[in-house]
Amino acid sequence: MSALAPNHKPRTILVCHEGAVLNRQGLSRWLADWSDLVGIIVLREKSPRKKRRIKREFRRVGAWRMLDVLAFRLYYRVFMAASDQAWEKREVQRLESRYAAIPSSTPTLTCASINSKSAEEFIRAQAPDMMIARCKQLVRKRIYSLPTSGTFVFHPGICPRYRNAHGCFWALAENDDARVGMTLLQVDDGIDTGPTYGYFSYDFDAAVESHQVIQHRVVLENLPDLAKVMISVFQGTAQDLMPGNEDSATWGQPWLSKFLKWRRRARKAAR
Repeated sequence: MSALAPNHKPRTILVCHEGAVLNRQGLSRWLADWSDLVGIIVLREKSPRKKRRIKREFRRVGAWRMLDVLAFRLYYRVFMAASDQAWEKREVQRLESRYAAIPSSTPTLTCASINSKSAEEFIRAQAPDMMIARCKQLVRKRIYSLPTSGTFVFHPGICPRYRNAHGCFWALAENDDARVGMTLLQVDDGIDTGPTYGYFSYDFDAAVESHQVIQHRVVLENLPDLAKVMISVFQGTAQDLMPGNEDSATWGQPWLSKFLKWRRRARKAAR
């Protein structure tokens, strides 16, 4: 199903976290289907980096709201995680049946940070045209500028309104269903502020599906169209769709209070 002749395919690198099987085992196959996947960077984060994220969120929302954040994490772990993991396992199997396995010879680097010296050397050695950053780490300019056609993220949220890592959750929590989706962004120095090449969504079920499933499916349900847009970016024919930064905001971690209101409202509407 590749849209380009082999000698015209973009050279790509995938960046993902260790344990992110949908990316490592699923999206890697999709990427190799329409591009020349020349490398995979697997991020094995250390505890200090995770602790810094918690501290940043504490500074953002304060002590009282941080309890709301931690309450949601506990609620998710107890009541939702098992179901989402089962869904993810089925989705990986579906992708494996749809796309061919990537060659075992595909170069792979495991490191703690995308901004590390080892990651920089790996990217330079593979000389990619494009890099897909499926990670929580902010990519520094000396790294994101290495691929000749840019570094890209599949942002879970419709930008510019919903920036940061949980845009789908907050659109649902704000009863803004029209902006539950994914934005194809090129990385720049800001937080989800770079050139925008596509918006994607699907017919989600807010009364049943978790925010995690929804933010995965806004990508997975649109893979053929996403590949076409990525190819057009590589060929230089895509246009920046970003309407400017009006009505723009960054959003933090999910709150249990917001989740419960969203789920009650969605289930009431579904009756």
